Amino acid sequence: MDYKYKTLTIARRSPESRVFRLFLNRPSRGNALSQEFFAEFPEALSALDHNPEVGVIVISGLGNHFCTGIDLQTLVSNFKEKQGLDSGRKAEKIRREIIVMQRALTAIEECRKPVIAAIHGACIGGGIDLITACDLRYAAENAFFSVKEVELGITADLGTLQRLPAIVGLGNAMELALTARRFSSLEAKELGLVRKVFADKEALDHGVEEIAEHISAMSPLAVIGTKRVILQSRDMTLDQGLDYVATLNSGVLQSDDLKEAVSAQLQKRKALYSKL
Repeated sequence: MDYKYKTLTIARRSPESRVFRLFLNRPSRGNALSQEFFAEFPEALSALDHNPEVGVIVISGLGNHFCTGIDLQTLVSNFKEKQGLDSGRKAEKIRREIIVMQRALTAIEECRKPVIAAIHGACIGGGIDLITACDLRYAAENAFFSVKEVELGITADLGTLQRLPAIVGLGNAMELALTARRFSSLEAKELGLVRKVFADKEALDHGVEEIAEHISAMSPLAVIGTKRVILQSRDMTLDQGLDYVATLNSGVLQSDDLKEAVSAQLQKRKALYSKL
């Protein structure tokens, strides 16, 4: 399948691999998130989600940085377009545009396949919005982070303030968001924002590839079911969450995947599952 985007590049290591790399591809702008990115990103995720060859998606940045935030030129041009509108219409237009950008990043959670962020260099502002929506996060030692928005006179509005507290704790999220301070990959690991720190970008790419390949070798139905149950359970009571997974498994347990997993264990071989 041929994927063509202006702000993104899609690749995989070999035709046999079920791990697809989704690269932010604006290196000359530090992979800042443009208006075009917000249109292309959910489209690319949906295409990968519906491709049966894809087991896991890894998001990385080309060039020296993962993502330096939202492109300020995009913000400036957006405000210029609204000159002449009365305040009510201007507010409604801005609100609609914010929701479009929010949905573009929420597409990560809506994607059935696991999405992993591999972070190097800067991960600032909108970059934090993006990685907090990912299922797993890993970083190179040179990575650094900042919830930058208050420093720019903005309240972060694309998901960081909603997702970060569940990842690093309310107090830590409040401090990072109010101070906009820069913090290192090692502190990000201590906070739980990233799972592991690798020595450099090469080690990061290799290590994340191994993790992604390991996940992609599992039952596709079990993997997407696990992601869905964990995300859905955030907004449910314990009883609701248990009922949800019981309903989900009432269908999944009838698939051939369970039989194949048990047979592979008994025969001491690698399980082979049908694509999804």
